[in-house]
Amino acid sequence: MNVLQRLPLALLFLRLGVFIVMLMWTMDKLVKPEHAAKVFKKYYFIGGFDQTMFYVIGIVELVIILAFVAGFMKRWTYGIVLLLHVVSTLSTFGNYLNPWSNLLYFAAWPMLAACFALYYLRDADTLLVLDKRLGPPPQATVATN
Repeated sequence: MNVLQRLPLALLFLRLGVFIVMLMWTMDKLVKPEHAAKVFKKYYFIGGFDQTMFYVIGIVELVIILAFVAGFMKRWTYGIVLLLHVVSTLSTFGNYLNPWSNLLYFAAWPMLAACFALYYLRDADTLLVLDKRLGPPPQATVATN
């Protein structure tokens, strides 16, 4: 198999991996809205939301990430997931200045790279997606040695 034949499977696994993380963050808003409130206050400087607001945010996020994992409206859903993760990664920037307090914050960077790769290569992400490309796939040349 050449690179172009292997690419869709690699992108599917990236999409599933990103979805699992995003699903847990979304479920946090629905299952433990009080924890989500603390996160919003600490990292986004947004306070005063009641539980209902976190349920609404969680449901909207759930719809977006379900569309994302299904490969539906890829330009929009992959872009929104990338944007959400950019905001999440940058909002915790202070934690990168003291890395030994919690090394798990650094896991955000490879996930951000995965989100970018999925958005950038969304037209090549064709395995188990609802949003198939219209027309033939783009012609690509891959150097083989």
